[in-house]
Amino acid sequence: MTDDAPVDGACHCGTVRLKVRLADGLRSARRCDCSYCRMRGCIAVSARLNDLEVVSGADALTTYQFNTGTAKHHFCSKCGIYTHHRRRSNPNEYGVNAAVLAGVSPFDFAEVIVLDGRNHPSDGNSGAGIAGMLRFEPAGEDYKKAR
Repeated sequence: MTDDAPVDGACHCGTVRLKVRLADGLRSARRCDCSYCRMRGCIAVSARLNDLEVVSGADALTTYQFNTGTAKHHFCSKCGIYTHHRRRSNPNEYGVNAAVLAGVSPFDFAEVIVLDGRNHPSDGNSGAGIAGMLRFEPAGEDYKKAR
């Protein structure tokens, strides 16, 4: 995937379809440990507001907001898959669920930075630093044989 090429995306049922140009390719991949993201558990990549287009299914999108209401989390009302959200930390960007992008799996990322969303900079904290690192290591043959 090249950084400047638009990428197609879709929810599980295909009702919501996106076309997105990622701000920094897959290098922008992040997780967050705020109360909502901790439960949602997805990897998000970044796109500027005018670089994401809902090609079809906009009428099927449902929006969830909490706390300050700044972030707008969008997901398909038919299959429930989170597709993207307008960020609270940078309202000029969308976070896009990497798993909805064509050819991308959350298991493609060996390491993903986890941001400290519980101490959000917009709440007067010193800044959302890094809370940790999430790693994925595919099971080797020894593990598979033991199961």
